[in-house]
Amino acid sequence: MKVLVTGATSLLGETVASNLRARGDVVRVFQRSQGPVGFEQHLGDLTDPAAVTAAVAGMDAVVHVAARVGVTGPWAAFRETNIDGTANLLAAARAEGVARFVHISSPSVAHYGDPLVGAGAGPANPDKARGHYSRSKAQAELLALQESSESFPVLVLRPHLIWGPGDTQLVGRIVTRAREGRLATVGTGAALVDTTYIANAADAVVAGLGKAPELAGRVLVVTNGQPRPVAELIGRIVRAAGLEPPSMRVPYRVAKAGGIAAEKMWDRIDRQDDPPMTSFLAEQLATAHWFDQRETRAALGWKPQVTLEEGFTKLEEWFAHNG
Repeated sequence: MKVLVTGATSLLGETVASNLRARGDVVRVFQRSQGPVGFEQHLGDLTDPAAVTAAVAGMDAVVHVAARVGVTGPWAAFRETNIDGTANLLAAARAEGVARFVHISSPSVAHYGDPLVGAGAGPANPDKARGHYSRSKAQAELLALQESSESFPVLVLRPHLIWGPGDTQLVGRIVTRAREGRLATVGTGAALVDTTYIANAADAVVAGLGKAPELAGRVLVVTNGQPRPVAELIGRIVRAAGLEPPSMRVPYRVAKAGGIAAEKMWDRIDRQDDPPMTSFLAEQLATAHWFDQRETRAALGWKPQVTLEEGFTKLEEWFAHNG
């Protein structure tokens, strides 16, 4: 197939593009800055309909990974990229006659603060989702599902907490805070959390692309299916980087209150970096969120090939070579 992958500068986008190319697909990538080498590059912004139309032209399929991520910043910026940008891409894909569309979403679109224990893919709810990112992704997911039809099948995948060598989001932020002495355990650290190793996440997306016509309108959460206490996961990540796990502990209520205060301060002074804590992050670190993967594996005909233990070994090897 001729496949357009948006957001190929991200860990997931680049890995998906590489996997598709390796199996023989013709891959075009679309993002705002130069993407990985070896692909046909289309530079542009999702908010520019002309650039999106040019990127989609001649494609058989689209994998939509690009999004504005983060916990700070104005709502308008999240809306423009995650909602309006997705709408532009869907419209261009339908007009071009694209035969399948895989939309990458997030489990946070259906996480409202309560523990998720063996959960499935609950409905996205922009009114209840926490934070600009989650609310905008929830609205984008609903737009994608509304466009799904027999002639234009849309499959929504929600990979949860992707990590691996080279990850600048989850791994990068944890390691940076550990090196700066700013990493703490929120609550007891015992909440069970699912994560997804990058190779498994990319394999699931490629499998979803193949299954999109028969899974049109479906929403599936993707994880390793190996929930672990959050303190264990953080400890394994920092040890892979040659650091010691955090010794500081912060009560959940204190962390959440501090996060709310930090969010207000960041908004007031218009800072664009992430504060040391947010209310959403406090919830994520202190609340169980793991998912029943039986439906996902059966629907995709897929299962993770890299275990958490193998993934942490690969991460340790990567840090040994890259610092």
